[in-house]
Amino acid sequence: MGYRLNDKYPSDYEAKQVILEIGRRMYAKNFVASNDGNISAKVSDTTLWCTPTGVSKGYMTDDMLVLVDLDGNVIKGDSVPSSEIKMHLRVYKENPNVNAVVHAHPPAATSYAIAGLPLNHAILTEAVMGIGEIPIAPYAMPGTDEVPKSIVPFVNTHNGCLLANHGALTWGKDAMEAWMRMESIEYYALVSMYTKGLIGQANELTCEQVERLIERRTNSGILTGGRPLCRNCGSDGVPACATCNDDFGTREPAHLAQASGGIDAAIVEKIVRQVLEAKANR
Repeated sequence: MGYRLNDKYPSDYEAKQVILEIGRRMYAKNFVASNDGNISAKVSDTTLWCTPTGVSKGYMTDDMLVLVDLDGNVIKGDSVPSSEIKMHLRVYKENPNVNAVVHAHPPAATSYAIAGLPLNHAILTEAVMGIGEIPIAPYAMPGTDEVPKSIVPFVNTHNGCLLANHGALTWGKDAMEAWMRMESIEYYALVSMYTKGLIGQANELTCEQVERLIERRTNSGILTGGRPLCRNCGSDGVPACATCNDDFGTREPAHLAQASGGIDAAIVEKIVRQVLEAKANR
């Protein structure tokens, strides 16, 4: 793409091109329907390009994108930013290391968000190393100030979160990293559905295996992501090992109760059936 101005931020041209590319991928992979979803990428400490409201992410052109400041004021562009830009702005204000944010409604991950189930079990090595656990932000009315407030607890400690009854949100050092994390969350959710819902069994990693993966994650430069639950955690969601217990105090007990035991399998099985039926009827 070229035209890079410095090592920290892309140029206006680069930022707009990558937003358009992510929009096409998002739409092609059925991560959004109609005009859903939004994307933003910073080009300076105080400005960012974002997607407009009321436009399909698969059919955007660069003249539709909007340049705004960190308060949401339009600097350049004739379109109106999405009302959900408030989520993006809050992420940037809370964590200065974040330079891009992606919001979408991938079917499997959104199903977990609707069911009230976080993605927090260590069943997939790539998920532990790449994104870690994915918590759920409490329900908030889209487009309101409730949404930015709901994600604040996770912005500096995790790489993304589910939005209760809504979708998923990811962030990263650049737009493509934020997008790849969205893809990873959906894959994590889909594998969880298959193993727990269709196969009926998930061979979770041990505490020691999780620790080694997190060490490798940290060494690769990913310092956030939390710690997914290992197989040492009992069916009631209570950790049975010292390492898990160290981290247990920061977890949401209700989420743990829902994410473990028989109710989890029943809910996931139902979700799997609905997703497969929806795909068959396309």
